[in-house]
Amino acid sequence: MDLSMLNPQQRLAAETLEGPVLILAGAGSGKTRALTYRAANLMDHGVAPWHLLCLTFTNKAAREMKERITKLVGEKAEDAWISTFHSTCARILRRDIEKLGYQRSFVIFDSDDQQRLLKEVFKQLNVDDHVISVKDAARAISDMKNRAMSPDEWFQQSARDRRSQEMHDIMVAYGTRLRELNALDFDDLLLRTLELFVEHPPVLESYQDRFWYVMVDEYQDTNYAQYQLIRLLTQKRHNLCVVGDDDQSIYGWRGADLHNILDFEKDYPETVVIKLEQNYRSTANILDAANQVIAHNTERKDKQLWTSDAPGELIHTFTATDERAEAGWVITKILQLHKKGVNYSDIAVLYRSNQQSRVIEDMLTKKAIPFRVFGGPRFYDRREVRDVVAYLRVLVNPQDDISLARIINVPKRAIGDSTVQEMQRYAREQEMPLYAALTDIPPALSSRPRRCVAEFAALLNRLLVMKETQPLSEFVSGLIEETGLLRQYEAENSEENQSRIGNIRELMAAVTQFEKDYPGAKLEDYLESITLVSDQDSSYGTSGYVTLMTLHSAKGLEYDNVFITGMEEKVFPSSYAVNEGREEEERRLCYVGITRAKQRLYLSRAASRMFMTQPNYNEASRFLSEIPARLLKDESEAIERVYRVTPPQPRQPRSAMPRVPMARAGEPLNIPGVTRGFRVPSPAAQLAPVPASNFAEGDRVMHRKFGEGFVKRIEGDRIEVSFAAYGDKVFRLSLAPIVKLED
Repeated sequence: MDLSMLNPQQRLAAETLEGPVLILAGAGSGKTRALTYRAANLMDHGVAPWHLLCLTFTNKAAREMKERITKLVGEKAEDAWISTFHSTCARILRRDIEKLGYQRSFVIFDSDDQQRLLKEVFKQLNVDDHVISVKDAARAISDMKNRAMSPDEWFQQSARDRRSQEMHDIMVAYGTRLRELNALDFDDLLLRTLELFVEHPPVLESYQDRFWYVMVDEYQDTNYAQYQLIRLLTQKRHNLCVVGDDDQSIYGWRGADLHNILDFEKDYPETVVIKLEQNYRSTANILDAANQVIAHNTERKDKQLWTSDAPGELIHTFTATDERAEAGWVITKILQLHKKGVNYSDIAVLYRSNQQSRVIEDMLTKKAIPFRVFGGPRFYDRREVRDVVAYLRVLVNPQDDISLARIINVPKRAIGDSTVQEMQRYAREQEMPLYAALTDIPPALSSRPRRCVAEFAALLNRLLVMKETQPLSEFVSGLIEETGLLRQYEAENSEENQSRIGNIRELMAAVTQFEKDYPGAKLEDYLESITLVSDQDSSYGTSGYVTLMTLHSAKGLEYDNVFITGMEEKVFPSSYAVNEGREEEERRLCYVGITRAKQRLYLSRAASRMFMTQPNYNEASRFLSEIPARLLKDESEAIERVYRVTPPQPRQPRSAMPRVPMARAGEPLNIPGVTRGFRVPSPAAQLAPVPASNFAEGDRVMHRKFGEGFVKRIEGDRIEVSFAAYGDKVFRLSLAPIVKLED
């Protein structure tokens, strides 16, 4: 195995094959290369590929790892298990879940299915969703399962009040219905596998004997259930290699336990620790800023990112008067980058919470800049696609009441809500699945709904025959035709219907491609493949678009140019996270955001931001003040240099105005709520207004209130200027409060 292309630390990781290994891999340090070479080196040293298990968190990461290993060792890599935690657990359960009382044909419920089932449970228990929401219940259930607890154990550790008791009852009823439906949710995949290993030692032993070497990517993101699964699988041989970065642990709110990686050496005292600190992604200035920010955390392993590349540009910062002006600055910078030849696909705008994107989206739309909101509705979450998938799931697992209830009147076939409710009531009373009530029709139904239900049952029977006799792609096309799912949208030629038709056709194309990629695959295989897709896996196809996303969604991605907006206290870090004692996790989130940038980083804030229809005046984020001034280029000074005026300040009661000492140019000026994290601008010569005759279409100009814009049109004594934040404005040339900027 030729390891000459690896740096010394990567090579050490690839050559350390026995015993527990902890690889602390900083952002952009080539961890995937180290992992793949280590896996290939194991096989090169005679380890059979089927003795290797590589666990990841996304299908994208698993695909990339498998492709790279295959390039190094050839087709034998196919025999190694390289997949996500959830896919691996689903594969194990397909073989042995009958030992837990389930059938192997179980279906996997995603978040939408889970919410539909919880709504059913709420009705059954008469739960007031104003007291406990469906989302609250889903979060509590996920938390319980991630901690490998039963509802009773969860209740014992709760406040044990009336609300906790009601939540406990929801958990019990939800679990009962899942079992009745022969269904698992995502968290069940981990929990049931753990249950299988604990309650059936021979099953665990068979996998311990199969997997001699276990490798885990993104170990800092593991929860308690995943931690226990890994411990059980490796307790015989201790050949466990985990790769992760404690500085990028940002999912504590959904169960990830930072101490899994921090305490790894306590769990395995013989651990070899290897640090990957050389960064191949970002400029030296960007890395310096990231190091300076994360150094303020106390719960972390010591490491320092570095690069042999040039320092690069300073980090651009900007303080806007409000969120519109902030968005205007972002759009202006995007247009400038694009004018210089930067592709829109090389630009990302990041924010702490989704609601921050609205103003930016509006302005991108006005400027006709193509953009995509990452993490929006996935293809398989679109209504018309979910309808087709629901039919497929019912035909695989007739006990799936949730999917059956979704499609029983889609397309409309005169089976109304009251008919469905009566059938559900009758099915519960008779202790049978809803599917059985299609033939054992409730006596209470009148003749017309009985006829409609019987016709629907006959349709499903025809589809079952087709499923068993036709190839996968042919069957799915036939199902869409037979059910009329496509015809219902062809009846009216609207833009929305054309979009829905296009999505259904895209689904048919996806099934055909899946059939080509996996000859002989069954419908069950296809359904499992689409259920286990995550947001990260849908990040393809963004060429030509500016990407907008939350900082959490950005993890694992990289862009040449990155904007982080809303760098204000109570926004980022969020007030909720700080109140919950998660300041260090927020700082790790900032570190993740900074290290997404390869060439240029832009940090912006608004002195005033609307919240609940009221303006809020927040201090600059503490993370800004943690970046040394030597790394920053404050573009707020541009307006000051042009007009020699103080930028607009938030209005405060006279009694609240602080007494501020004078500061020399370049020294910190700490005005609470206004300029924290930035510097006093150095004196500059006033730029005199340019004579009217010197303006031309396309000129860049600056307005004290509206910011930067460009001349759109000049007609007589009138000049029209287009501002990113405020649209087009018309001024009299003789009185225009604008100055010309040099390119």
